[in-house]
Amino acid sequence: MRGENEETIFLKDYAETPYAIEKIELDVRIAPETSIIRTFLTLAPRAATAPGTPLVLDGAETLTLRSIAIDGLPLALTAYEATADGLTVHQPPTKRFVLETEVAVEPEKNIKLMGFYRSSGTWCTQCEPEGFRRITYYYDRPDVLSLFKVRMQADKMLAPVLLANGNLVEQGDLTNGQHFAVWEDPFPKPAYLFAMVAGDLGSIHDSFTTSSGRKVALGIYCTHGKEDECFYAMDSLKRSMAWDERRFGREYDLDIFNIVAVSDFNFGAMENKGLNIFNDKLVFAKPETATDADYINIESVIAHEYFHNWTGDRITCRDWFQLCLKEGLTVYRDQEFSMDERSRPVNRIEDVRQLRQTQFPEDGGPLAHPPRPDRYKEINNFYTATVYEKGAEVVRMLATLLGEAGFRKAMDLYFERHDGEATTIEAFIKVFEDASGQDLQHFQQWYLQAGTPELDITDRYDAASQTYTLELTQTNPPTPGQADMQPLVLPIQFGLIGPNGSPMSWGAVSGAEVRDDLIVFDKAKATVTFSGVPNKPVPSLLRGFSAPVKLTTNATDADQLFLARHDGDPFNRWQALQDVAMKLVVDAVAGKPWTDAQVGALGDALEDTLNSKELDPAYKALAITLPNDLAVAREIASNVDPDRIHSIRKQLLAAVVGRLAPTLEKVYLTNDSRLAYSPDFQQTGRRSMKNTALQVLVLGSAEGAATLAREQYDRALNMTDRLAALYAVVWAWTPDAEALVEDFRARFTADPLVLDKWLTVVATAPEPDVVDRMKAILAAPDFPQNNPNRLRALTATFGMNNPTQFGRADGAGFRFLAEFVGDVDKRNPQVAARVLTAFRVWRSYESVRRTEAEKALKSLQESGSLSRNTADILERTLSG
Repeated sequence: MRGENEETIFLKDYAETPYAIEKIELDVRIAPETSIIRTFLTLAPRAATAPGTPLVLDGAETLTLRSIAIDGLPLALTAYEATADGLTVHQPPTKRFVLETEVAVEPEKNIKLMGFYRSSGTWCTQCEPEGFRRITYYYDRPDVLSLFKVRMQADKMLAPVLLANGNLVEQGDLTNGQHFAVWEDPFPKPAYLFAMVAGDLGSIHDSFTTSSGRKVALGIYCTHGKEDECFYAMDSLKRSMAWDERRFGREYDLDIFNIVAVSDFNFGAMENKGLNIFNDKLVFAKPETATDADYINIESVIAHEYFHNWTGDRITCRDWFQLCLKEGLTVYRDQEFSMDERSRPVNRIEDVRQLRQTQFPEDGGPLAHPPRPDRYKEINNFYTATVYEKGAEVVRMLATLLGEAGFRKAMDLYFERHDGEATTIEAFIKVFEDASGQDLQHFQQWYLQAGTPELDITDRYDAASQTYTLELTQTNPPTPGQADMQPLVLPIQFGLIGPNGSPMSWGAVSGAEVRDDLIVFDKAKATVTFSGVPNKPVPSLLRGFSAPVKLTTNATDADQLFLARHDGDPFNRWQALQDVAMKLVVDAVAGKPWTDAQVGALGDALEDTLNSKELDPAYKALAITLPNDLAVAREIASNVDPDRIHSIRKQLLAAVVGRLAPTLEKVYLTNDSRLAYSPDFQQTGRRSMKNTALQVLVLGSAEGAATLAREQYDRALNMTDRLAALYAVVWAWTPDAEALVEDFRARFTADPLVLDKWLTVVATAPEPDVVDRMKAILAAPDFPQNNPNRLRALTATFGMNNPTQFGRADGAGFRFLAEFVGDVDKRNPQVAARVLTAFRVWRSYESVRRTEAEKALKSLQESGSLSRNTADILERTLSG
């Protein structure tokens, strides 16, 4: 048990619980103010447990103990102790016994949204990672797997829908307007996967027939009136189920699969066994209010939570240090699903952009930690980009090293060997070793070491001997708590491209290990020499971003622009354009302005990309999106002046647009469609191309572009086009910006999820009044102060995506966010801690801004008592 002042938890201290919980039965009487929960735990001492060992269960201040008994006999007051964080039975029986407790909880007062709470009239739960202790006394840890049976009872008028995990085994009406439902899960699970929902909900229903012929009933439950916005989520679910059977041979195992959409939720969604609870923004979609990005996110997250049924539910984590075992692996699976459903090159680029924007700064700052950390103070703070996105990259590297067939063979063995277990990263790696015959102990260091490797590759060609050489150097800078860094295993996919733009072959290879088109580089330095190379090639390195590293090479701009036109790897074609544009901006920030010839060469390559008949529109949209302010700041890394970066990037955009405006206008008109909306990849790609062209034209100050954006906003038939136009005028802060921002709010103020879009627009405006606007919004009497979606849409967006205003030289942006964190921490520590992570880059600013950021952080530190969540982030941010 752990209280608010608990010290660091260490992986090395892991030990089994002295008692196993074989079965848990819950009898939940739900009522508006106070709900009563009777719990029956069937416990048995483990073989190594000494007689008389106390039974110590987790609990929380939300529980009021009303009675306690063992095997039906009430316990004397001296036989147990109930505190604010747990329950101790001093001398439990030495053989199997049943512990019965009855507690009272108050869901309506639970504004932390962990445990059992009421959201907009609906009772629901959130138990990961440590919420079940706020429902009843239990071993609230992932390695305790038990069979769950739940009887729910409530007023039928208030809660006609009663849902829990597993299969529905009994239901019926009672006297006094009450009714009940009994749910039983036949698969043992940890408490964090428990879920129940009660309320007056609308729903849609469908079914899915598995590959073995079983019919599974599917349901999505939602606020009444939102049923028509759930159909895309249902379609995504059915496609996910079919894909997991095809790709991984995984068939769903219960008779029922339900999803519930709730409006107040700290996470995106939760994979509770057979009853996924979702933040409603990741379920609801219709063209008038949801963007293409919303549809894509819904598809991805529905898939992610469904895929957890096997990688997270059937096989779970032994302890929370192993969190990336389920999350990184499942992110990899949902990424692969999205690639198969849409476009592999486009999705790969999007995933890498997300990794670089969220995880690279985490790895390079005070909050750096390995995918499998060895300590923590607050586990909620380790639901991070490192665990999820970097964890997925580690799995992807395994797939690269083993090949498609080898990876599938290893995954099959993983499911066979560990089904029904709570296991570890070491056991996961052992499966891959056994299945492939490869020694992966060195590779396992990826899970244990923080930081982003820096990979430098230089090349040279000897025409006389027709040999081509790559010199590889790997550097792993120290991170907080890890000074002695080891070289990692880097799978480097590559190709050599000849002067005519065609792939080149080679003869013998010497030096590092090379498998066809893959270099396996696992040392600090290595040399790879190719013989029989008739001409000097241009190397295409790290194809598909085959390892999550920072790559530098001796490639010239001409080499990069050659790759942008001829590389057979779509990712590296995109990367080449990014690298050329990045160099122009970074050099200009450092006082070395670009030349007309350099801009002309970049413009020509971009024009060739736009005119290509082999590239799809979604890919072209990514190709002409130059590195944003945040990416440039990451590249510069120290003494960052966000205003200077913003100004110079705008100048480059204007210079490029000055050359490309006619082509961009043609692209805009060619892809402008009045067809009925569809979220399919073809239409999504055309809209992406059109709207990216529009935004580039507006940000590049092309003549008439602002008017074009205003016209698109007014005539838009869907939210994607309307919001894209709004962002264009706001990011450029055109004369129309303020009026359109207010018009958007007036049009959509009644829809909370669209209101979130308005909040993100306000928060990203690069203009000096944005801080005052946000203060006024938060102070408005009708602003929902306890809704995580509203709070994050405004403040997290500001901190993470508005570098010029968050990083203002006068410190106003820093002070605003720090004061917000101090305030919201009293109500929802999880939201506060997440928003505070925006400060992870504070040491990278130039001295004036760095001083202002530090003052804001120290003011927060001195403001009084902070939650464990927020205090942990603050301490690491200041000390790192």
